[in-house]
Amino acid sequence: MATKDGPVGPYPARVNSTDDEVDYDKLRRRVLWKMPSGLYIVGSTDGGDRRNGMTTNWITQLSFDPKWIGVGIERDAFTHELIEAGQVFSVCLIDQEDRAIVRKFTKPVEVDLAAKTLNGFAYEEHSTGAPVLTQSVAFLDCEVRDRMEIGNHTFFAGEVVDCDFLKDEATPVLSMSDTRMNYGG
Repeated sequence: MATKDGPVGPYPARVNSTDDEVDYDKLRRRVLWKMPSGLYIVGSTDGGDRRNGMTTNWITQLSFDPKWIGVGIERDAFTHELIEAGQVFSVCLIDQEDRAIVRKFTKPVEVDLAAKTLNGFAYEEHSTGAPVLTQSVAFLDCEVRDRMEIGNHTFFAGEVVDCDFLKDEATPVLSMSDTRMNYGG
């Protein structure tokens, strides 16, 4: 059975004890961490005064026509609550040189609506009203079109309704391998 504090099955036939389960869980995490993955800030709003930015790596393009992006958000996260309420989210692609910024968005953020900042970082709003960090390399602004509950996450499918580059298009963007973070798995 899956728990937050212990190993998570299922297990192959070669796993025969609790110690084997622990070892296998560690192995599976290491293999999953090897999968190439970006690292992003997802902006969210409830459509009112509440805003958040959250570090995540579970994002992928789902469709070419129409342009849909999928984001996996843990159901206990504040960002999940905001996306459910507002039915929108943004994806901020972060400059490799700004790798330290992602650690600032691992918990609910301090929002200053008057100054338009999240944890002191300036943001702007585009088509959906979801916050977009102004120092992002680029952004995708999405409206939720579908959702699927998967384990302890909800996978939100959003249609890209706005996007742009905020820095030079050639700027290298951040990936998990650029940090010492190991998220997921």
